[in-house]
Amino acid sequence: MSTDQLRLSYLIQTDQVLIHQRVDLAEMVIGWEMNNVYTVKNSMGQQVFVAAEENDIFTMQVCGPARPFTIHLHDNMGQEVLTLIRPLRCGSCCFPCCLQELEVQSPPGNPIGYVEQNWHPFLPNFTILNDMRRPQLKIKGPCCDCRCMSDVIFEVTSLDESVVVGQISKQWGRFMQEGFTDADNFGISFPVDLEVKMKAVMVGVCFLIDFMFFETNPHNSK
Repeated sequence: MSTDQLRLSYLIQTDQVLIHQRVDLAEMVIGWEMNNVYTVKNSMGQQVFVAAEENDIFTMQVCGPARPFTIHLHDNMGQEVLTLIRPLRCGSCCFPCCLQELEVQSPPGNPIGYVEQNWHPFLPNFTILNDMRRPQLKIKGPCCDCRCMSDVIFEVTSLDESVVVGQISKQWGRFMQEGFTDADNFGISFPVDLEVKMKAVMVGVCFLIDFMFFETNPHNSK
């Protein structure tokens, strides 16, 4: 087993993970963007990773959900298993030359895959690439303005879109959570025999989707 697989060994035998964003009370009270923190759990609800955003206060307030970020995922022993890097890109679909990207590293500094947004006037579409930037899978989402009081499903498909191999779902979180916080819950499912690096990239793209479509601060949307 390679070093990459050892770090990601938990993902090898699993076909589902759950991601829960922790509620930040300071963000709720004062309305300022804060570094996001997430708990990654297995299907039994047991914590397997903690994901913490690394950012500065200026970038968070100026760029909001469109901000670049680095997110570090640590296992329960404190070892960093994944590093997610989002560069600063234009947040408007009117500028297809500056679409969103994400680099997934394991260990830190060693890219194992990428995510690239595909231009579409109103639908969220992405391509998952391997470490050589060769396309492996596609992600197709619904119009994310149509998300009130229901789960939002992003299908993960083969490159020709003929086979659905998994999904990323943003789960409806009740009125209090949806109305007064930007804390979100996600479920990710994939074939148990999918290459572990591609599983890791699917975990990574979940955070990008959260920032792009579900991180609107209720204080700023009034």
